[in-house]
Amino acid sequence: MEPLRIKDLPVTDRPRERLSLLGPDSLRSAELIGILLRTGLQGASAVQVADNLLNRFASLSELSRASLDELQQVRGIGFDKAVALQAAFTLARRIASEIRAESPLLDTPDRVADLLREENKSYTVETFQAVLLNTRRRLLRVETVSQGTLDTLLIHPREVFRSAILANAAAVIVAHNHPSGDPTPSDADIRVTRDLIRVGQLLKIEVLDHIILGQRTDQRTKDYVSLRELGYWAGC
Repeated sequence: MEPLRIKDLPVTDRPRERLSLLGPDSLRSAELIGILLRTGLQGASAVQVADNLLNRFASLSELSRASLDELQQVRGIGFDKAVALQAAFTLARRIASEIRAESPLLDTPDRVADLLREENKSYTVETFQAVLLNTRRRLLRVETVSQGTLDTLLIHPREVFRSAILANAAAVIVAHNHPSGDPTPSDADIRVTRDLIRVGQLLKIEVLDHIILGQRTDQRTKDYVSLRELGYWAGC
């Protein structure tokens, strides 16, 4: 069987053309990786090879940490493709480090969402993060506290405040993603938020907000919600 070529696919199935027409956010992770890989192997498209990669490594985070040897164990990934993937993930980490090194002022939900948006797009399960701030509401660092399943996340206040205490943070903003794309807080999200507010009051480390990241839609102009803006700080 002849290899499947990108130009043989309908325009809607060509990742490069779709990116050009609709923008990179319209593509799945496998499609973006497929653009980096360029070609597949023995009838498989580059996107199919990318799907195999994601199945092998379970998440983009795990894939980004894979060695050259581990990458090449996946059928369709040779040395050149493995090097291209490592280069792309390393650049992404360096961009994130540069952004954090600038110690941005994080005094609005918009600014917090801007800081976390790109990294959270890569998560396929709920991932809880603590954004640690100094007394002037400038970023100290972002800590990944916990990862859950597609729609469930278990978090304990001690895990959040351990990081805050070690960083000598004056305040913390917590955040997590909803892989479903709908950032509406669940009952569990609300309970965790109120628990964290109370513990923060005892420790004199203020919990400023809880940001939940999702995706924009025609009906939803923002891709996140702020639980403070929704009123969940009232009475705490």
